[in-house]
Amino acid sequence: MISAGLGLCRATGLHRLAGGALRGRGAILTFHRVRPAENRLFAPNAQLEITPEFLDRVLTRLHANGFEIVSLNEAAARLIEDDRLRAPFAALTFDDGFRDVVVHGLPVLERHEAPFTCYVAPAYADRTARLWWVELEEAVRRLDRIELDFDGARLSLPARSDAEKCAAFARLYRLWRRGGNERLLRQIARLREHAGIDWRELVDELCLDWIELLALAAHPLATIGSHTLTHPRLALLAEADALAEMAQGRDRLELELGRPCRHFAYPYGDARSAGPREFDYAGRLGFATAVTTRPGMIFPDHAAHPRALPRLSVNGLWQDAASFDALLSGAPFAFWNRGRRLDID
Repeated sequence: MISAGLGLCRATGLHRLAGGALRGRGAILTFHRVRPAENRLFAPNAQLEITPEFLDRVLTRLHANGFEIVSLNEAAARLIEDDRLRAPFAALTFDDGFRDVVVHGLPVLERHEAPFTCYVAPAYADRTARLWWVELEEAVRRLDRIELDFDGARLSLPARSDAEKCAAFARLYRLWRRGGNERLLRQIARLREHAGIDWRELVDELCLDWIELLALAAHPLATIGSHTLTHPRLALLAEADALAEMAQGRDRLELELGRPCRHFAYPYGDARSAGPREFDYAGRLGFATAVTTRPGMIFPDHAAHPRALPRLSVNGLWQDAASFDALLSGAPFAFWNRGRRLDID
């Protein structure tokens, strides 16, 4: 639906007619990875990565559209203000703690003097949690056929061509995302082992370690937020386990980095991964803000729900200025949310 809304905006320019009515107080932007383009035809996780050049264009377009880039602490303060004359804000957030955000993204952020937040799951720094979606991509890339027992049935998918690999990845992703955390990891582990992939090497290659996180936490533009301990879908956990994931992730970051951790991001962040129960937990644990991946702009009504904040996803599949300008207008999200400003159910 967001794609359809973007297409309509690009084709007609209708988003320009809305003025500032749909963009609210501002936006919290979601990023994951920043790295040079590889131009692979099989790139099923491409929506999670942008190039350094596009990040530069994003920051330039934010200024051109009248947005002020602020820290998440400042964004939290502005949630409770009633200053309609102030320029809309943009808070930049990067999920998961990928090393390429520092290698390729930080120089761009420094040139623009743009504050940002990295949400980190400590188990990635410990090398004890898995990047299962990367494992899945790499396994399908290496294999010519996917053979798995799934729910008692034999699954056999061709994976020779790029088109077959894309179809196989999409089929497996849909099947496994419907299951629980442990079932998901167990099934992908079987495929990964068949492909000869060392999951620890993947995490070590892609994720920041504690020494790098200490350096990043000391950077004047950076804020470190919590992303649970091991990056599970919280909605699938019992109350005690979900609270432990949220509390232990924060406590470990505060212990290792020596500074308070006030902000939280729900892993995956969609309505099936985090909802009112998890929003309540974030409040009980004392987080100043908690962000979802539910799409939307920030409106005055969100002041009463600072642990259920929407974000604007800067999707790697839409790396052009026209699409980004349309997103900043808020029009595609109004289409997605059917005119509702709050999505907290």
